[in-house]
Amino acid sequence: MPVAVVTDSTASLPSAVVAERGIVVVPLQVVIGAQVYDEVLSDGATDGATPAMVAEALREFRPVSTSRPTPSALLEVYERAAADGATEIVSIHLSGEMSGTFESAQLAAREASIPVHAVDSRQVGVATGYATLSAADVIAAGGTAVEAVEAARRRAASATSLFYVDTLEYLRRGGRIGAAAAIFGGALSVKPLLKIADGKVANLEKVRTAGKALNRLESLVLEAAGDQQVDVCVAHLASRERAELLAERLAEELADNLGGREVWCTELGAVLGAHVGPGMVAVCVAPLLS
Repeated sequence: MPVAVVTDSTASLPSAVVAERGIVVVPLQVVIGAQVYDEVLSDGATDGATPAMVAEALREFRPVSTSRPTPSALLEVYERAAADGATEIVSIHLSGEMSGTFESAQLAAREASIPVHAVDSRQVGVATGYATLSAADVIAAGGTAVEAVEAARRRAASATSLFYVDTLEYLRRGGRIGAAAAIFGGALSVKPLLKIADGKVANLEKVRTAGKALNRLESLVLEAAGDQQVDVCVAHLASRERAELLAERLAEELADNLGGREVWCTELGAVLGAHVGPGMVAVCVAPLLS
C-alpha cells in the first residue's frame, strides 16, 4: 500500500466497496440531543448514528447537529496508514464550503510523518465518493499520488449533484441554504430542486408539488447524462419508495449510458441527512473520464 486513499463518511460509499478497494473512511459526528455519535451508513455498523435515527429525531423536533472530525483524529488515521506501510496519502473530503473536514485534513497533513495530499472535492455525498473511487483506480493501476489527486478533482468537477427536499427548513436551520436563500427567502412551502454549484447549495428550480418536482428531477438527470458513459446514484432520507422507483426508471432510460453498471440506490448518511430532512431524494451523475 504505497499510497493510501482516505475519505470521510459523507462520501456515502457502500461498505462492501470500501472494503474491496481498501479505502479508509473517517467518520463525521452527529449530535442528537446531548449524545454524540459517529456516523454510520445504512449498510454498515449499527453502533453509531444511522439515517433512521436522524430522521426520527428531526420529525420529533429534537436538536440535531453535526461535527467534523478533529485534526488529531485525522492525524491518527494518517499515522496508522503510515504504520501499515503507506508512503503517501490522498485524503478526499466533502466541500470545504459546507464543512470544516477539509480544513481538519489540511491541519493534520502538516503534522503527518508522510506526505498527505488533502483534496477539497467541492462536492457532497456520493459525488465525493466517486472522486475517491477514481483516485483509488489510479493508485490500483500504478499511478502516483499526484495523478490520483488530479483524477479525483476532475471526477468531482464533472459530476452533477441534484436534489429534491420536502422543505427548506432543515437547510435553513443548519445555515446551508447558501445561494438558494436569496431566491427562496421565506418561501418554505415550495418544493425545491437544488444543486451543488461551486461547493455550495444553490437554487435550481422551484416546483409546487412533490410529484412534479421528482419528474423534473428525472428529466434533469437525463440532460446531465447526455450521451456520456456515467455512474449514477440515487440517495434518499426516509423516502425509500420514491428513491427506488426513480432508480428503476433511470436504469431503463440510461441503459446505454450505464454500460451494464447498476444505478446505486442508498439511504443518505446521517450527517448529510441532518441538514436536508426526511423526504429528500438526490441524484448524482458522474461521467466516466479517461
